Amino acid sequence: MSVAKQFKKRSQFKEIWRRFRKNKTAMVGLIVICLLILMSIFANLIVPYDSVINMHASEKYLAPNAQHIFGTDDMGRDYFARIVYGGRASLSIGFLCVGVALVLGMLLGASAAYFSGVVDSIIMRIMDTISCIPSILLALVIVASLGPGLVNMIIAVTISTIPAFTRIIRSVILPITGQDFIEAARACGTKNSRIILRHILPNAIGPIIVQATTAVAQLIIAAASLSFIGMGIQPPAPEWGAMLSVARNYITMYPHMIIFPGVFIVLAALSLNLLGDGLRDALDPRLKN
Repeated sequence: MSVAKQFKKRSQFKEIWRRFRKNKTAMVGLIVICLLILMSIFANLIVPYDSVINMHASEKYLAPNAQHIFGTDDMGRDYFARIVYGGRASLSIGFLCVGVALVLGMLLGASAAYFSGVVDSIIMRIMDTISCIPSILLALVIVASLGPGLVNMIIAVTISTIPAFTRIIRSVILPITGQDFIEAARACGTKNSRIILRHILPNAIGPIIVQATTAVAQLIIAAASLSFIGMGIQPPAPEWGAMLSVARNYITMYPHMIIFPGVFIVLAALSLNLLGDGLRDALDPRLKN
């Protein structure tokens, strides 16, 4: 890569970062999600895993106190420890599912837009068929068929997300395929795969990043919903949705059991949505001024 191209890319990044920093709510979202990610990554340094599984019959249903800052649950386990390690499961599911769905959606959407014709019709009709079923209902049907569990839930949530990525990526890439530089690459004999990967997708990366950011928030909620009804991660493994499911039986007597996992789900989803809105505004060239 030439020095001029490197300088241009750095200048573009600085300009995007400058516009992003001007959005205060987006910066708040970035800080919050970074803190949640760091909390999940370094959970073992914050609190030992033994606190997640060790049960103390004499310490059941304790309200937040100096020893247990989030209180304890129905089995006397430290609630703060379960929230911290539950973040690992919830955030990992969201980012992993979006990563897989994004890759598949990029391949399908780019292929549909680039090749058009029969390929476009086949891919989009399949996506239309999947989209006819609400995503959470489709995920529920898949999990019910495969059985509850982490792996099956990831498969179900990923499949239900692919159509949305395919549609938005196709809509972004479709105008690019007719540009002169794409025609020039074709005329030079460049392989279709190289044109898609090196010329088309990089020019559509902005909307893709924004869609991926907001999709993570949606999938965190979807995973928590499946766990809430017993179709996701199974106890005693900590996960925010599963913790809410247990806590609903004690909502009037021990409200702290439902407040903390609910707050963290809202924080994760809200911060990612704020981050996505900020990225959309920063990456939109029409908002440079």
